[in-house]
Amino acid sequence: MTDPARPSGGGDVSGEKRPKLLAVTACPTGIAHTYMAAEKLAQAAERLGVEMKVETQGSIGSENVFSDNDVREADGVIIAADKDVDRSRFAGKRVLAVGVAEGIRHPEQLIEQVRTAPVQGAAGRDGGAARPADAALSGGGDSSGGGGGGGGKERSVAYKALMNGVSYMIPFVVVGGLLIAVSLALGGHATPEGLVIPKDSFWMDVNNVGVIGFKLMVPVLSGYIAYAIGDRPALVPGMIGGWIANDGSLYDSEAGAGFIGAIVTGFLAGYLVLWIKKVEVPKFARPIMPIIVIPILATTALGLFFVYVIGSPIAWVFEHLTSWLSGMTGTSAILLGAILGLMIAFDMGGPVNKTAFLFGAGLIATGNQTVMGMCAAAIPVMPLGQGLATLIRRKLYSEQERETGMAALFMGLFGISEGAIPFAAARPAQVIPANMLGGAVAGAMAGMAGVTDAVPHGGPIVAVLGAVGGVPMFFVAVAIGVVVTAVTTNALIGIKERGRRSGAAVAVAVGSGAGGGAMAAGSAFAGVGMSADAGDGAVGAGAEARAVGAPVAVAEQGGVLSGYLTGQTVKVLLDSRDKEAAIREMAEMLAASGNVRDVDELVRVALAREEQGTTGLGEEIAIPHAKTDAVSEPVVGFARSAEGIEWGSLDGTKAKLVFMISVPEAAAGDEHLRILALLSRKLMDTGFRERLSAAPDRRAILRVLGEIQ
Repeated sequence: MTDPARPSGGGDVSGEKRPKLLAVTACPTGIAHTYMAAEKLAQAAERLGVEMKVETQGSIGSENVFSDNDVREADGVIIAADKDVDRSRFAGKRVLAVGVAEGIRHPEQLIEQVRTAPVQGAAGRDGGAARPADAALSGGGDSSGGGGGGGGKERSVAYKALMNGVSYMIPFVVVGGLLIAVSLALGGHATPEGLVIPKDSFWMDVNNVGVIGFKLMVPVLSGYIAYAIGDRPALVPGMIGGWIANDGSLYDSEAGAGFIGAIVTGFLAGYLVLWIKKVEVPKFARPIMPIIVIPILATTALGLFFVYVIGSPIAWVFEHLTSWLSGMTGTSAILLGAILGLMIAFDMGGPVNKTAFLFGAGLIATGNQTVMGMCAAAIPVMPLGQGLATLIRRKLYSEQERETGMAALFMGLFGISEGAIPFAAARPAQVIPANMLGGAVAGAMAGMAGVTDAVPHGGPIVAVLGAVGGVPMFFVAVAIGVVVTAVTTNALIGIKERGRRSGAAVAVAVGSGAGGGAMAAGSAFAGVGMSADAGDGAVGAGAEARAVGAPVAVAEQGGVLSGYLTGQTVKVLLDSRDKEAAIREMAEMLAASGNVRDVDELVRVALAREEQGTTGLGEEIAIPHAKTDAVSEPVVGFARSAEGIEWGSLDGTKAKLVFMISVPEAAAGDEHLRILALLSRKLMDTGFRERLSAAPDRRAILRVLGEIQ
């Protein structure tokens, strides 16, 4: 097998200097396809007599990182990636940027195309898998789930810019929200003015630190959206624009535009900077353009545009919403509660949310506490609902989203609705409607039951502190709203995932929105955190391996792939002819290891994973997998199909080599990432696949699999 870390072998009989190329491969989760693309490119380079070094940027870190000499001597660079890759180190080199699937499917073409690729400028950070200019080279797969072609690439850049902003925003949401929640819980007291912390107390200092985190949250979202589009010159206008959007006092509004305004300013700043960059300037002015001229021009233009053009309509809407709500106080409490719940849930701290909240808070002084009771029931629904959604369908979400979901649950208990903002920013079309539906249900039920709240705050914390009247119905309203939000969110996300698969044959990683080509199986491994512990049935397999003369490494490990795959979990030929039957047959085979508690549940989870995106990698390979407590220890199986099984692979091939991976829900560690990297690379070796296909019996199969080191 070719090692991507080494230049390809083979001399040039003509005596001419061989071209030297560099390649970077990376997929969103950094597992299977990162290494498959690396292997394919290295093999193609060897066939074409090109010297190549491949840097992989995977979940276990960057490997084979280029030195300054590598970059200096390179004739060109291929970036096969579906994630952000820093191009600044390649300034002055020809750089071809495509999706990672292209590195797997057309490596020879990429090596030819890079010779005429555009030269990378001094500023250089890729805003996506491939810029719009690269659309013709990359073949069209839109990693955001859209169709092919140039239009798909544009959407991919926008989607990844949004994800860039969300990823940088999440720590500010979590840190700020949790510090505020803790300070309120331990130092707050219920008063007519709300939950109040003594001014000179320790907990007020903790609260102030958390408030700073929340204030920075929105500008960071805007700034890093802009950064992903327009590079470093866009960071300042993006952040300042986000701050202006969030500070309504700058445009005479009692409430800022919140995270929705920040998304708008982020994209405006990014594309404004791109437009300014196209302006031809004298040579002497070019060095100061990215650090002085562009940031100043973009910041000034964006700031004034928001204050004078966008800000006034926001203030007008705020005033008229308040007047409209004031005219509804005599209408049905159920209808008013539903409307307030919709508004509370819409933008979580933005002008619509603030209008409803301030309307309810203002009526407390008049003796009307029922309106605030409706708001108080709706306020925690969004973070609690999104947190619950990540718990009941974990495979729809990335590891980071699941961690954010736990933080959102905690924030929701203390009435901090902003805990749901990362989810709404990442999937607005699915999350915001679900939030609004749940908020409306909670508000309507609270209105129907006559729930009251004596303080301008919401969430379970106000009920615990004695500020809520009608506590049982308050919790019933909150609970039902939370369940409605969680179920609706997962249903809408599920519909979107199925639509992507049927509409564009684009594979999707859970919660990542990223894919492309045969990305599904490798990308989805991010949600499979396997244990590094070997399976229980390893010793017997090791004895069998030694008996047939298997490699010493296999005998010492007691099996293949650190003992996860043994003689008990290998089948020469599958009897099944379709995917579902094959998964069940392999699950029953894995049960022979003693590590499977419930075969039916293992099959159910594996099939549910297939519904999210096929695990067919192409090249006649499939790697179905499941993370479930139906297994007690990690276990891997292998089987072959003589005629092949239709697995939905993008390259149209039927799966003849099938690996099944099963791990317990609570498994942790990154040993599985190393194993998946080894497996993915080895499976790209045509000779290895041929030997695996030709092995006559189980012992011979184990001997071939023992080559995976």
